Amino acid sequence: MLINGLAPTVDDLTYFATTNYGAYTSFRVEAGGVRGLDLHLARLDASASALFGDLLPEDDVRGFMRTALGDQTDAWLRIGLFSPDIWARTPDVVVRPRVLTTVSPPPPPLASAMRLRPQTHARLLPEHKHTATIEAIHARRTARKAGFDDALYVNGDGLISEGSLWNIGLLSGGTVVWPQAPMLAGVAQALIAQGLTGQGMKAETRPIRISDLSAFDGAFICNSATPACAVTAIGDVAFNVDEARLNRLRAAWASAPLQPI
Repeated sequence: MLINGLAPTVDDLTYFATTNYGAYTSFRVEAGGVRGLDLHLARLDASASALFGDLLPEDDVRGFMRTALGDQTDAWLRIGLFSPDIWARTPDVVVRPRVLTTVSPPPPPLASAMRLRPQTHARLLPEHKHTATIEAIHARRTARKAGFDDALYVNGDGLISEGSLWNIGLLSGGTVVWPQAPMLAGVAQALIAQGLTGQGMKAETRPIRISDLSAFDGAFICNSATPACAVTAIGDVAFNVDEARLNRLRAAWASAPLQPI
């Protein structure tokens, strides 16, 4: 764990323990490169502007990434943005955020298959990958206590949006249908969409409600650690698992080139 390329101080750690204001992105580093790195950096730019009022030079961010990785070429890298100048007493400060880099071994996929419990919920600032993780953890905890694997968010208008830690795609033959609702635009989602044509598939985005689920013949979730995981049920609607089609989705994701750091 480094902050702007240096070891964190006690004051830094105290801030993290007492204030939960910031944003982040995370991804796998493979052979020194990252799939969709440009999208991750754009996400950080948008969050820096919206949450702190100032942008970070891309060269600085890349430099902090390289320092954090050292000679590691295969790892999981989390890049967080924060500022100890912003807390409950000074919420209106405009400041360039500091960069927290955390390196760990690449995590396994979330699961090989999932049963999802619909939950009425809309994330705060859904367009940002922020550090207010109580929402995601509580949603997953509630779903598991009810006998499911994870939570699928349905907003107040009845529209399916996203999951606790991932995006969802519904399948109709060779078409992936992404929900249209306020949510975080996922990098894995974007990479799959970009690679579908090469797999003989296509994508569209439109509003989807729970009552629409019976019109689909499959579903999957995706994030940077889980390119495509089958969904076997959403509530009481069951789906068959088509492994060949899932492999095409994974191949679409894998077709994105590794971008050097």
